Amino acid sequence: MIWDLFISFFKIGLISFGGGYAMIPVIQLEVSANDWLSTEAFADAVAVAGMAPGPIATNTATLIGYKTAGVPGAIAATSGMVLPSLLLMIAITAFFYKIHRNKRVGASLYGLRPVITGLIAYAAIHFGFADTDLHSINWQTLASLAIAGGVVLGVMKYRMHPMTAIALSGAAGIVFFQ
Repeated sequence: MIWDLFISFFKIGLISFGGGYAMIPVIQLEVSANDWLSTEAFADAVAVAGMAPGPIATNTATLIGYKTAGVPGAIAATSGMVLPSLLLMIAITAFFYKIHRNKRVGASLYGLRPVITGLIAYAAIHFGFADTDLHSINWQTLASLAIAGGVVLGVMKYRMHPMTAIALSGAAGIVFFQ
């Protein structure tokens, strides 16, 4: 039973892409095929895993392993789920460590910095102003930009702690948008 849990979740961790929620149907298929839990018990495990901190797929694997084989089952299922990612990251890190001093690799990574910055800025603008037509600027848009500018200034120039910036931004949001 423990070996079956490890192998099943190792396969899921190895071949599944798209994040934890995309893995849930694959996990459900494996749980049903092995008759580990009823449909209701599986739904309960996913609900509890979704409320717990951490990745939902790993939490679900841990709960399924625990419900089917106790603590050894939880360890086996969790290990199987995370081991493929761990091995892949070790391989990538070993490869990168060998080539990181190469000038072309360094230059290409340096060239990626503005792209990543642009993508993050795009995501911030896209999600921060999702309900606002950017062609018609109103006081709420200006207040949001002022808060964002204040955070950037406070963190970069005055070395404000990010948690302080978050707390002050929340307070400013209450003042401006309540």
